[in-house]
Amino acid sequence: MKQIKLKGKDIFDGQRFLGPGHVLVLNEDGVVTGIVAENTAGNDVRELDGILCPGFVNTHCHLELSHMKGAVPEKTGLPAFLTRVMENRNSGHDQATAIAEAEQSMWESGIAAVGDICNSPATVAQKRHQRLYYHTFVECMGVAEVSAPARYQYSLEVLQAFREIPGHSASIVPHAPYSVSSALFGLLAQTPHNSPVSIHNQECAAENELYNTKTGDFLRFYAHFGMDAGSFQAAGTNSLEAYLPRFAHNKILLVHNTYTSAADIRFALQQPLETWWCFCPQANLYIEDRLPNIPLFREAGCNIALGTDSLASNHQLSVWEEIKTIQTHYPDIPLEELLRWGTSNGAKALGIESRYGSFGAGMQPGVVLIANDIKRII
Repeated sequence: MKQIKLKGKDIFDGQRFLGPGHVLVLNEDGVVTGIVAENTAGNDVRELDGILCPGFVNTHCHLELSHMKGAVPEKTGLPAFLTRVMENRNSGHDQATAIAEAEQSMWESGIAAVGDICNSPATVAQKRHQRLYYHTFVECMGVAEVSAPARYQYSLEVLQAFREIPGHSASIVPHAPYSVSSALFGLLAQTPHNSPVSIHNQECAAENELYNTKTGDFLRFYAHFGMDAGSFQAAGTNSLEAYLPRFAHNKILLVHNTYTSAADIRFALQQPLETWWCFCPQANLYIEDRLPNIPLFREAGCNIALGTDSLASNHQLSVWEEIKTIQTHYPDIPLEELLRWGTSNGAKALGIESRYGSFGAGMQPGVVLIANDIKRII
């Protein structure tokens, strides 16, 4: 079988920079066979002007909202953003074409694997092409206690539609603490063979206010849509402390974390479950004009991964652009660490580290060239 030999200015192998003088060797299917010293690589080495990096892992995306690009104004705050999404998500745009174009943009930006949020089977047809790896998180929501069984059953049917794709991985998950009743949380937490779990966590101040005192913008949001949240009981704590213990002994991906405190982090790390924290900085700026306090998570030794959110809340779907945004606001974080979040950490969060996120022998992670811009090589 023909070998592909690639040499860049440096190689990031998924964990660290190896320094110059190394050659990445793959077979013609893109499977890594090894990384060797340049002086032992032999002939036919292709020299590239940039850093070689495994394909990125986008751990949080909403591909089915791709037709809503530019439809929602920026910096409105989350409750207003959600209102616009719910009122316009069935607009007359060609959803299937937008989904295909968004996937193409992820491919071009070097993304190899995606944790994708779905509320419907809208992305099933695109995912059947299996161009990218997807783990589909089928999102379940409903604030009325009495509607929990029906909501859960609908999402199970959507889950089955994705699980019928050969080799496709999927799980059923709660949308967010403010949109899931206690009864629905209970059903989701008890679902067998259902890992990892994902949830939008503490994306706005109103979520913590709701759980502490049952006041704030979400009560107005419920009233606007005629939602029956009368049975909701304030926990007297931030939202994370109220729901996280339900998912003991599972793996959970907490997404956004824009208003997560040091006390919340300590509480989460004391729970008997594997916790991952996903940051989507460009979406946070788009919606709330605020970023998570990322140094808090680094100081606590948290498992960190990266996502893009949706084209309803972002201008593009690019993990590299998310890394650049973090660099701009937190320039002290080393690029090596940021690349780890966007590659091997994302793969571990999705449970696909045996194939994606690193240049280990036998893996097939894709190859990206980082220079002035991003270019997919394999």
